[in-house]
Amino acid sequence: MLAVLCLLLGFASISTDLYLPAMPTMERGLGASPGELEYTISGYLGGFAFGQLLWGPVGDRYGRKWPIACGLMLFVCGAAGCALANSVTVLIAARVIQAIGASAGVVLARAMVRDLYTGDKAAGMLSTLMTVMAVAPMIGPLAGGGILLLWGWRAIFVVMACVGMVTLGALFTLPETLPPPRRSGEHLGRAFAAYGPLLRSRRLLGLAAAGWFFYAGMFAFVAGTPFVYISYYHVSPQHYGFLFATATIAIMASNFLNMRLVAVIGLERMLRRGVVAAAATGLLVAAATMTGLGGLWGLVAALFAFSGTSGFFIANAIAAALSNHPRQAGTVSALVGACQYGGGIAGSGLVGLLADGTPRPLGMVVAIAGIGTLLCVWFVAFAQERAER
Repeated sequence: MLAVLCLLLGFASISTDLYLPAMPTMERGLGASPGELEYTISGYLGGFAFGQLLWGPVGDRYGRKWPIACGLMLFVCGAAGCALANSVTVLIAARVIQAIGASAGVVLARAMVRDLYTGDKAAGMLSTLMTVMAVAPMIGPLAGGGILLLWGWRAIFVVMACVGMVTLGALFTLPETLPPPRRSGEHLGRAFAAYGPLLRSRRLLGLAAAGWFFYAGMFAFVAGTPFVYISYYHVSPQHYGFLFATATIAIMASNFLNMRLVAVIGLERMLRRGVVAAAATGLLVAAATMTGLGGLWGLVAALFAFSGTSGFFIANAIAAALSNHPRQAGTVSALVGACQYGGGIAGSGLVGLLADGTPRPLGMVVAIAGIGTLLCVWFVAFAQERAER
């Protein structure tokens, strides 16, 4: 179960990180500008955000496995479309289809964890999964660079389709974690309407908004570094994967620490400390890009620090959001996930929109994201708890 859940949760990374080293090559091959190629990430995130809102209520109504299976089949079709694309417009459209399919596995895998665990145990389990699945973004750019060198960029999407087929087969080795008696009996129309009352929860709204900001920073990093590292600092596409992997090591290490500390310190205290670190390291990234201090390695170190704060934020924020709504785990997971990837759209889109051939737009977006994450958690999600103390 751990292995399959890691695969499902890793689909966002597999679908994005694998082709990052190929973006400059794809730009030339499709006759597109760097900004246009970055919209393949924004388009993917848009489909991913919409897909989560779709699959969450469907999973609460019909169980977890069959909606995930449908999503995986859609993912495979989208990956095939990317491999056959002859223009950047077709590529973006295929990426949206791919994202809608991939989102089913991510949102419902988190719901499966909530089906089985609660509170600090859910946060610990999510940290365990994120620690293991962090291998995907570590090896993704390295594998993508190798595939690009041997067979070209289209082969990268063929590999994605194959991963989707393997995961589909593995899915049916798992039990259904939401048996019929525990499923929502509402019609889907009413289930979708449940998003309204959830948004009236200040705590949930604050956590969702914090996820929006944090993912804006993380996907600014994802969308911006291929051009900053490869085009600005002249790193080879094959070596880009090693630099990208440093951030993944930070994510793995912080999730491992969170897994150990959350049971001792507590979920909410870990979350508060994590967002303070996110704001501080976001400002560090901005300083590195604005001053050029340390050159390439100064920026790599600053992004390493910012990425490392994710281990103290993502799992804890999801567990905190799910804790008060156990019978709507799929819907809550979808809402939080959609906000996160909606932030990713904004972050990656801003980096593309503001692209000026320097690292400065990347640093600016990451700094704003870190500060926004801090404000949403401290002054929206946990404002009442702070007032009571």
